[in-house]
Amino acid sequence: MDIEKNTDLDGKMLLEEARTARRNAYAPYSGFAVGAALLTKDGKIYRGCNIESSVFSPSLCAERVALAKAISEGEKEFQAIAIVGGPSCVEPHSPCFPCGVCRQVLSEHVDGSAFAIVVEEEGEAKSYTLAELLPKTFVFEG
Repeated sequence: MDIEKNTDLDGKMLLEEARTARRNAYAPYSGFAVGAALLTKDGKIYRGCNIESSVFSPSLCAERVALAKAISEGEKEFQAIAIVGGPSCVEPHSPCFPCGVCRQVLSEHVDGSAFAIVVEEEGEAKSYTLAELLPKTFVFEG
């Protein structure tokens, strides 16, 4: 990891550190290079860049499997998804919300202000819009 110490960095200087990190990005598939610079309280900077893999994701969540199955069958409009999850040895009792990746993937295929995410809370079905769970989605403008 590339760590530097500088206790007097301002925002512009930190952005420059991120630009420096971006030069090391490995993005042969998307062509979308990203750099980051994380400043600690004591002035350390940790640089990072995106590193892609041809595999893209090592696993698939239930939500994305359901979405992929529907899309592969020609479906294009969606109203809601229900999610239940927990340890496999017991009945789930806590709400199970979609992970960030799933929220993003869903946001690319649904109207976030109308699409419902349904989870169980205290024995009752509770509904949230995707926009509530992911208020500011990533939009690729390439």
